Amino acid sequence: MLRRMPRLQVYLPEDLYREVKERRLPASELLQGAVRAELRRQELLAETDRYLAELVDEVGEPSPAAVARAEALSKRVRAKSLSPKAS
Repeated sequence: MLRRMPRLQVYLPEDLYREVKERRLPASELLQGAVRAELRRQELLAETDRYLAELVDEVGEPSPAAVARAEALSKRVRAKSLSPKAS
């Protein structure tokens, strides 16, 4: 028995439509991959929120000093990851 797949109509801006057609990209597969990636991203964010809520329940809110240290560390890590690599 042939299974009929549900359909969804999607509109692209003209420039994206043109690029997809010119490059002969598989639009359906690209869209499926993008939707799956976004759904996974949202699941991970929700799981992170649940974990952080449990952590706060367990150990309490971080102090202002701890937040400041974490933000400073985060800035250093981001700056280092964005700096050009030595070859």
